[in-house]
Amino acid sequence: MTNKHCISTWLRVIGVALALSVSEGPSFAQEHLSLTSAAFASGEKIPAAYTCSGENKSPALKWSGAPSSTQGYAMIVSDPDAPMGTFVHWVIYDIPASLSGLGEGIAKSELVPGVGTQGLNSAGQIGYKGPCPPPGKPHHYHFRLYALNFVMGSKPGLSASELERLIQGHEVASTELVGIFER
Repeated sequence: MTNKHCISTWLRVIGVALALSVSEGPSFAQEHLSLTSAAFASGEKIPAAYTCSGENKSPALKWSGAPSSTQGYAMIVSDPDAPMGTFVHWVIYDIPASLSGLGEGIAKSELVPGVGTQGLNSAGQIGYKGPCPPPGKPHHYHFRLYALNFVMGSKPGLSASELERLIQGHEVASTELVGIFER
């Protein structure tokens, strides 16, 4: 067999393999957790309504692509640009696996029926505390969603660090949406 013939044969084999992988694309696709908001795109400005300059309400969030082993969700919203170190704006967990998002303006109570359990933000309050950076440079707000392989059933009022310890080793996927805000 000549080199030319060997190369031709290998090219045909590679071509068939590529054709099969393209035609069967979805069966080989992996699940990919993604998080979006109708209020702002990742890397874009968070509208004032969701900050201390406005109504200080949580934005509506949607997610998709969770692994089939997901039994619940948790979310931490933080600002690593805060002058005194990372400021946590929201801790919410025990979000049912049946949900694919959170509505706008989640009540600032420990237990939100059908939605989840809320923890303490860095101000020592339950629920969402909108962006409120000091005047100057823009801050980045990380909305981090965790898909978990267990139902937590935890008490209200966990801090972000307590939540992170509890979910360690139970994350089946995670994703984040980053918004920007400055005053």
